[in-house]
Amino acid sequence: MTERQPLTGIRVLDFSTLLPGPLATLLLAEAGAEVIKIERPGRGDEMRSYVPKFGTDSVNFAMLNRGKRSLALDLKDTCALERLRPLVETADIVVEQFRPGVMDRLGLGYDALRQVNSRIIYCALTGWGQSGPNADVAAHDLNYAAEAGMLALAADGQGAPVVPAALVADIAGGTYPAVINILLALRERERTGVGCKIDIAMADNLFAFMYWAIGNGLAAQKWPRPGGELVTGGSPRYNVYRTADGKFLAAAPLEQKFWETFCDLIALDGRFRDDAGQEAATRAEVARIIAGSTAAHWQQIFAGHDVCCSIVRSIEEALVNPHFAARGVFNRSVSDGAREITALPVPIDARFRSAEPCARYPALGEANSTLR
Repeated sequence: MTERQPLTGIRVLDFSTLLPGPLATLLLAEAGAEVIKIERPGRGDEMRSYVPKFGTDSVNFAMLNRGKRSLALDLKDTCALERLRPLVETADIVVEQFRPGVMDRLGLGYDALRQVNSRIIYCALTGWGQSGPNADVAAHDLNYAAEAGMLALAADGQGAPVVPAALVADIAGGTYPAVINILLALRERERTGVGCKIDIAMADNLFAFMYWAIGNGLAAQKWPRPGGELVTGGSPRYNVYRTADGKFLAAAPLEQKFWETFCDLIALDGRFRDDAGQEAATRAEVARIIAGSTAAHWQQIFAGHDVCCSIVRSIEEALVNPHFAARGVFNRSVSDGAREITALPVPIDARFRSAEPCARYPALGEANSTLR
């Protein structure tokens, strides 16, 4: 950890709500930025009302807004821009998550703000982007994954797409690209002295995760079959198998050396070891073998061998995993002013974060009288 964090002295005005924008500004805050969350009076960010509660607000809100400050302000009020002017004059970054044109109508769009502060880096984070036929279409993570082709890649036993366990579009398509481009814009501003507007579209950014599917289709006209490819359930070398006690083994011995060791350890019949062209038959035989013993048995069998196999853990179990504990993944906490719980781990190296392990999440409008 460093005494002066990389983003110390950087001021962020956060007009976003729910997940993608707030998580992006959380990452900036964890690296030392001052994040001022602009919220509507009375109710604040919609996520404050979610359950379960942690203090007076939802634990979701607490997790995503650790260490920020809150300013309650009605953006439709004609005086809003004047109230915000001192903050805009000193701000480095603006993050907003409204549909295209909303901030312009409020008098808070990029063109208006850069007249006040030409150094503003303005990040507009939306599902579809600032242009295109879908720009104003209401949607959520599942819709972006569906439209980008991602949802079609994995299927259940009946061939239907499987609802993803993670909000990939929101976080991987929205939060992370937003932070990457904000940091690039800060670097560019060092050179030019002026800010810029960044257009982050969550749906656009999903395609990077399907590099193999796009490449196979374009180069060889082998477009992926739902649930039928190497990393989507079609291969015995990258699959999930049920054990005798109802648990699951995640087996990923993709490389030949790992596969050969795996086959030896489970005593797979030689007829199935060359799985090329008989993937379904080999997968069924592996499933039969794994189903014959408990998860504990397989964990013992694979221990000490390079086979890329793991027992599927619950989140509760993962939180007490000795490996993550040894790395200090859960060493930080968020407070409601009275209690503390483990903070959301974020992908910021420990050297760039504050030495203070605990931080509060802000009460709605608590900084109204102090912010200048």
